[in-house]
Formats: sequence, C-alpha cells, structure tokens
Amino acid sequence: MRHDDEMILKEIQKNTQMGMTAIDTILDKIDNDDFSMALSKQSLQYAQLHNRALDRILREEGESYRPNQFGEMVLKGSIHANTAFNISREHLAEIMIQGSNRGITSMWKSLKHNGMAGDDTVELAKELMDFEEKSIERMKEYL
Repeated sequence: MRHDDEMILKEIQKNTQMGMTAIDTILDKIDNDDFSMALSKQSLQYAQLHNRALDRILREEGESYRPNQFGEMVLKGSIHANTAFNISREHLAEIMIQGSNRGITSMWKSLKHNGMAGDDTVELAKELMDFEEKSIERMKEYL
C-alpha cells in the first residue's frame, strides 16, 4: 500500500470515528425523535465509510488508524462542556455542523498533502466530504 493512500484512509477512519463519537455523546441529550433519528442515520453512514476505509487498509496490509483514548476523552469532554447550559436542538445541530466543517477541512488537507494517492482512495475521501456537506444541510433544518 502506498503511503499516501494509507494516510488518507487513516484520515477517513479518524474523521468518521470522531463523527460517531460525537453523535453517541449527543444522542443522550436529545429529546426530539426526528433529530435523534437523523443523527442515528448519520452515525450509520459514518460507520459504513469507516469500515470501507478499514477494509481497504486490511486488504492491502496497511496500518489502520488507532483511536486515541485521550483524544476521544477530550472530544466527549468538549461536547459535555459545550452543552452544560444549552442542550437545545438548535445548539446541538450547530455543534454537529461545526464538526462536519472541521472534518471537511481535515480531509482537504490530507488530500492536498498526499497527492500520490490512487483514484479509489481519493474517491472514498470525496464521498466522505460530500456526505459531510449533505449532513450540514440536513442539520441546518434543526437550527
């Protein structure tokens, strides 16, 4: 496996893992079934993209992304702190939009720094970015 492919696939895994962790943390704070369902579907899509990247890494004997326990703790702590006084649907949707924007930015950086990646890897990264953009549009409905 080429280094550039491995780095982008790891970034896909990292982004999707962060998305799933954020949603898991936020779901406990939601009292709106429609919003909860939208986030659950988003988490499922993250899981599918994550698994596709992982499958590709394992198939080509690369090294997969290993979640950092400290990083996940910081993410969860940040969400809990950010929602300590405001758990409105609007605020939670805003948090998800901000996370998706960060995910898009990190994917663009990864693509820019790993320009020798193959078409399949770039396509999967772009699929994730398209999904993030669509997720932002869906979350805007809850603002």
